[in-house]
Amino acid sequence: MQVALQNDISAGVFSKTLLDIGNGKIPVDSSTGLISFPTNFCQFTTSKEELISKVFPNIDTNYKNHAWLSERTILAATNKDVNDLNIKIQSQINGQIHSFKSIDSIIDPNEVVNYLTEFLNSLDLPGLPPHYLQLKVESVIIMLRNLNQPKLCNGTRLAVKKIMNNLIEAAIIIGKFKGEDVLIPRIPLMPTDFAIQFKRVQFPVHLAFAMSINKSQGQSLEPLPETRWESRIKAINPLYHQIGEVYDSLEQIANDGNRRKY
Repeated sequence: MQVALQNDISAGVFSKTLLDIGNGKIPVDSSTGLISFPTNFCQFTTSKEELISKVFPNIDTNYKNHAWLSERTILAATNKDVNDLNIKIQSQINGQIHSFKSIDSIIDPNEVVNYLTEFLNSLDLPGLPPHYLQLKVESVIIMLRNLNQPKLCNGTRLAVKKIMNNLIEAAIIIGKFKGEDVLIPRIPLMPTDFAIQFKRVQFPVHLAFAMSINKSQGQSLEPLPETRWESRIKAINPLYHQIGEVYDSLEQIANDGNRRKY
């Protein structure tokens, strides 16, 4: 990773600490197996509510500002935390909740009797929309499949503009096609890396105020003039995985000239 310092001493300190984490040079607490960040390395919060207020201040009045929404997100290590954060944030914006239940079915007719529909409904898999999808107008969503490349592809972040029974109208809020309106239909989705072969018919989107670390790869954030880069994006929960995942999550808040990549 390259970091443009631009006479910013703190960016240099951040860069060095980030490289030390990636190289495994940060001491590990023998009692917990965790590493501790320096107190001046980033901003710390003590609750999800405080974290949300730091990243999405006054969202009840700012939620219609697509440029503002596109510049911030929260990263989490688990789907449970991602879902919890998204529900909390969406509850703070005005508007009616629109709920959509997927239609789940086993592909092999000989296996249908072995799996209850309720079991298929309960599956929450990476890269697959939830069985029970709840959205509001102006909620931030992310595409989970390629529908119309390069405009509407996996990883595109959008803001919902209109919700219909089988279509979502949304505005792209990042990238080359920022500001363009698109239509997203319900489609059949089949996970390719799961032991059970089944099909889920649902909108191929997920709420994206918060995102998983893996899903955030390749996204970009514009700088905000009134805040420092430390407050742009936050990672929650200890990461009990490999050091590489810790490094990836932190690399995404690095200062890279005029852009923030995460």
